[in-house]
Amino acid sequence: MPRLLDRVALVTGASRGIGEAVALRLAEEGANVAVNYTSDRSRPLAEKVKEQIEAMGRKAIIVQADVGSKAQVEAMFQQIREQLGDVEILVNNAGIAPFEPFLKVTEETWDRTYNTNVKSIFLCSQLAAKSMIEKRYGKIVNVLSTASLVVTSPVIPHYQSSKAAANMLTKGMAIELGKYNINVNAVGPSTVDTDMCTDFLADPAIRAQEIEANPMKRLGTARQIGDAVVFLASEEAMQVNGHLLMVDGGLTVKAAQPDDHMEH
Repeated sequence: MPRLLDRVALVTGASRGIGEAVALRLAEEGANVAVNYTSDRSRPLAEKVKEQIEAMGRKAIIVQADVGSKAQVEAMFQQIREQLGDVEILVNNAGIAPFEPFLKVTEETWDRTYNTNVKSIFLCSQLAAKSMIEKRYGKIVNVLSTASLVVTSPVIPHYQSSKAAANMLTKGMAIELGKYNINVNAVGPSTVDTDMCTDFLADPAIRAQEIEANPMKRLGTARQIGDAVVFLASEEAMQVNGHLLMVDGGLTVKAAQPDDHMEH
């Protein structure tokens, strides 16, 4: 039997990359999925994800919202409630990583990074938790990064600090919400070969260095992250709470990655 049969899931930033893979894996396990996207140009991609989910025999809707905006998040949750029901599984996947060295990071970049990577988790989780508390059931999974634990590049200090903040937010929510039978956990991918990293990995030398730096000598895949999310959202992980599950091939337990990203 599917592990998440008829559960209502919301995946933010689900039109492509890791978010798409997570949405599809949840659907494979029986969940009905709300596919969040932000910009109009992402709508066709979100529609394709919805079609793939429906082809599995599951329900799916697309929901447009800037998850760093309280008003838009509230409207998104209302739409999901009306069309699918209350969110039982929330996957906070939306994230950005603009490459700028510390001395060149602008206030706009800083605010945009924190709105997307941290504030969105706060806003979505707070709304989801209200109905989860009433049901005494809920799963919140935050998609973080190896940058939650270590400095992975010298040109994304804003990103790294935002992911570290999201890690502590995960732990704080887990302690407060655990008594309501709500599990709050996170996954920490290393470099995954998705369109978010297309330009970065287009350089053969950089790709080779990323592979060589990983103890498994390979890049991660979006589906592997989806597998980890499914586990944390399932009954198998009922006693897992406040945990950051690293899906990084062991990268964060070895020496730092090469620091020559600055040139790129």
